[in-house]
Parts: sequence; structure tokens; C-alpha cells
Amino acid sequence: MSQTIALITGRDADRIQTAVNGLTASGFSAEPLTLDVASPASIAAAVEVVTQKHDKLDILVNNAGIQTEGDWAGSNAATVSQTDLRATFETNFFGLIDLTQRLLPLLEKSAAGRIVNLSSILGSLSLHANPVSPVYNSKMLAYDASKTALNAFTIHLAHALKDTKIKVNSAHPGWVQTDMGGSAAPMNIEDGAKTSVWLATLPEDGPTGGYFHNGKPLPW
Repeated sequence: MSQTIALITGRDADRIQTAVNGLTASGFSAEPLTLDVASPASIAAAVEVVTQKHDKLDILVNNAGIQTEGDWAGSNAATVSQTDLRATFETNFFGLIDLTQRLLPLLEKSAAGRIVNLSSILGSLSLHANPVSPVYNSKMLAYDASKTALNAFTIHLAHALKDTKIKVNSAHPGWVQTDMGGSAAPMNIEDGAKTSVWLATLPEDGPTGGYFHNGKPLPW
């Protein structure tokens, strides 16, 4: 039986290695892999490493994401800069698609490939248009639109792969105590990971092309 190995990616080699060390100390097999999804060259190099070292890929969790607009309530469509728009989409959308497409040949070799796209409740057009929704007054166009676009990619990729064993879904982790979420967030990292873990380990009859939080669908 082949060994299950977690590939831990990120831009900071030291932080990646710290994560790998923590996993190996807990009995898991993990490898560090430097990757910046805003850099086509970095994506190509990382995919080459994975292709050369591993015969397949079972799970891809697209977790990279940035938010450059500052105050969650202070930015809006009338003031957002082209710099913020382009930088956000480069990481949250364009680079993510580039990486996913390059890794598809390895995912297609898996008996049960799973792709989890880390979206956000802020990508929901239905909730943004609803004056009584909890996200109605948070209108960071660059970040929100990048997650809406990511949700569209999820739907389209799931359709493109509908005749394969690969399942593709979007996950809203919740408001989590990460560098982006801040210390005021109500969810710890372990709880924030639960939706992604569920989608990454779906059974054969599980959903594809969906948008979920804690096992429940979100409105597009």
C-alpha cells in the first residue's frame, strides 16, 4: 500500500517547514513545497516537483488567498483601486485556476480525486443583495468578486469533470482566527478546517459543484 503524504505549500519556506515538523511529530508524513500562486513560474516549478515525485494526487485544497483592501467595511466599488483588483484576482482566481489545471492529470489518476476551493460567504451574490443578510454591509469588491468568480469556477469545473471520479466544491470555512481573519474571529483554526476536511473526504455519492459551510449549502 502506498504511503499517504501531505504536501504543505506556501510562500514562506520557514513557515512551511514549521507546519511540516508539526505534522511529522504527530505521526503524519508531510513534505514542504514552496509555492506562490501569483507567480506562473512558481506554479510551473511546483507542479514539476509534484509530477516527478508522485504518481497521482488525491486531494487538492486551494487555500491561498489575499485581501488587500484594508478595513472590511471601508472599501467599496466606488473607491477600490485597480491595484487591489488585479493583485487580488491574480492570487485568488487566475493563479488558482492555473495551478488546478496543471494538476488535473495527477488528480485524474486518483480513484477518488477531490478539489476543495476555499471561497467565502462574501462570494455569495444572493446574500450581498439581501439587506438583512449578515454580509450586506461588507462590500470589498476585489475580495468579494474574486470569491464569486471562484464559485463560478467551481460550478464550471465540476461540470467539465462530471464524467470522472473527481468532485469539485467551494467551502466557506467561517470567520476564523487566521492572519486575515484576526484575533476577534469566533472560530479557531481547527473548527475552520472542518468544512474543507469534509469536502476533501467525500464518499462516492457525495455532492459536486456545490458551495458549503459546515455540511450545509450556501446560496450562490
